Amino acid sequence: MEGGCLCGSVRYRLLSAPYDAGWCHCRTCQLNSGSPAMAFATVPLGDFVFIDGEALVGSVASSEFGHRRFCTRCGTPLYMRVNHQPETLDFSIATLDEPAKVVPGFHIFYASRIPWAEPGDELPRHERFRPDTRGLS
Repeated sequence: MEGGCLCGSVRYRLLSAPYDAGWCHCRTCQLNSGSPAMAFATVPLGDFVFIDGEALVGSVASSEFGHRRFCTRCGTPLYMRVNHQPETLDFSIATLDEPAKVVPGFHIFYASRIPWAEPGDELPRHERFRPDTRGLS
């Protein structure tokens, strides 16, 4: 699978199948994406490889436990890394060339959802992280 940013300056390839696809409704994802929630999926850190434009990728600390990477030309949010899972990264599903191939299976930080944006699915909803989230104490 491959993907990239809005302006086409940054391109990446996934070397393995993504897993743990889900929707995040936290306030940080809302502000980062400009939408009520962000769909993301996980891959091992070494399996997200830049094809082009890596030098154009910026970083911002977005919480006490994570930082986000984005295209500095167009602002597209590309992925997030969290301290409690240093071996993986969570990328924005919508940046894939074929995002329909990765289907979210849950909602997290549902307590932060925007009430007028109620999801129309029956996926599991978690107030914050999922109870089985790796790396949390």
